[in-house]
Amino acid sequence: MGPATEPHPFDTALLLAAHGERREGAGNDGVWRIAQALSARGLVSEVGVGFISGEPGIEAALRRLTAHRVIVYPLFVSSGYFSRDRLVQLLDDADRHRKREVMSLPPLGMDPALPAFITQCARRAAKATDVSPADCAVVLLAHGSRRRSESREAAEQIAKEIGHSAVFADVRTAFLEERPHLGEVARQVSGPAVVVGLFSGEGLHGARDMPRLMVELARDDIVSAGVVGCAPGIEELIAAAVTRAISSWDSPPLRYEDVRWTPGD
Repeated sequence: MGPATEPHPFDTALLLAAHGERREGAGNDGVWRIAQALSARGLVSEVGVGFISGEPGIEAALRRLTAHRVIVYPLFVSSGYFSRDRLVQLLDDADRHRKREVMSLPPLGMDPALPAFITQCARRAAKATDVSPADCAVVLLAHGSRRRSESREAAEQIAKEIGHSAVFADVRTAFLEERPHLGEVARQVSGPAVVVGLFSGEGLHGARDMPRLMVELARDDIVSAGVVGCAPGIEELIAAAVTRAISSWDSPPLRYEDVRWTPGD
């Protein structure tokens, strides 16, 4: 990577905002990999990462960015409390005394390209086990909540759109914190199935809960396609959203060959 470019009033930065993990051994590596991949594309002058639970925090990450305009991409799979309320509050607090433009995009789970991306992930997982997607069910495993409906609604909408593609034999949803749970859904599926984790990274749910539940199923014909937030190519989806956001501004930002990536330290 070349030397950092000089700040320019029409520069645009990208901030990847994620929940993050504070548990021992959690490095939030997946988010940093996405940031590096996006930085290499040269779409913006800076790429930073901030976490609601982790380091650097949202406020610190935003303050490190020097660009006049900042695009915030929330790495959340629904428009719930963290992406709609807490993140907005943190962004407002961080940029209260700076007169610059901050555009927060819809979260990953609301990205219109996500259903097609998940379809590709599930199709690859099915073919890797020599199963035709047309003979395979897809189960979207999401967080869910007994108190709020956003996680369920987002998962059900994604499932509906994937179902409309008619690629798979069936598309269902399962949840960690509300019914139906994965085991219940698996008992209703008689043939092969692919489970896709609707989680934004390799945190507690993606790295521990989902693998544990898959083992508990004790079924060789049900395989995991992994977590959507860490899936290969997810940076392409995010890059497309950022490109659309950049073009929506009246004065397009400069494109640089050398892009400054804001690391965590």
